[in-house]
Amino acid sequence: MYAVIETGGKQQKVESGQRLDVELLDLDEGAECSFTPILLVDGQDVKADPQALATAKVTAKVVGLNKGPKVIGFKYKSKSNYRRRWGHRQKYTTIEITNIQTSN
Repeated sequence: MYAVIETGGKQQKVESGQRLDVELLDLDEGAECSFTPILLVDGQDVKADPQALATAKVTAKVVGLNKGPKVIGFKYKSKSNYRRRWGHRQKYTTIEITNIQTSN
């Protein structure tokens, strides 16, 4: 069984026991969080209707925080002595999917 959840403006395909990095959540390590799936596949049964997914829930546990790769940006204009350099490193929350609960 797997589900598709939306977090941080992105959609992720998740299964029970899977660890993944999502956009930074304002939660402490060890905290529980839940997501509403937008698609749920249980063998041959596919649920994509909002009414069928209203009672379905995906629960996860926050494992820790993580940083992505450093991205370096640079602007340059010739003949005007203009140079600007900056860097960015995105922060992520690592979660572990604990349970995918279907509607009863």
